[in-house]
Amino acid sequence: MIKVYVKKQSNYPVDTYTLKSKVKDFLKEKGIVSDSQLTIAIVGEKKMKQLSEKYLNDPELHNVLSFVASEVDEDFKDLPLELNDLGDIIICYQLVIQEANRDRMLIDEKVYELAEHGILHLLGEHHD
Repeated sequence: MIKVYVKKQSNYPVDTYTLKSKVKDFLKEKGIVSDSQLTIAIVGEKKMKQLSEKYLNDPELHNVLSFVASEVDEDFKDLPLELNDLGDIIICYQLVIQEANRDRMLIDEKVYELAEHGILHLLGEHHD
């Protein structure tokens, strides 16, 4: 069983049902078959900058951040711990809108693309 938790403000109209479904399918494709959980938080620019500064010592605004469970403190942790915690993916909604417009994509498609990118980082795949 794979559980995906999505946290977002109500004014960020993301299709969480489809996002969870696609993320679960992607995790299975990547070989995650054990009981696991993952959190995706969709946040604003202010929160994303705070997280960048706090965890990366970087004042830049990022579109997505990924943290394995041991890297993050209580910012997003209010989940049961009976499952293997893969970590947290944080996505900046305002940058999603900008990038979706630039790339001529639907907002939900861009959210999923960034979630997938974050998952790859959690699974140890990194880019230069």
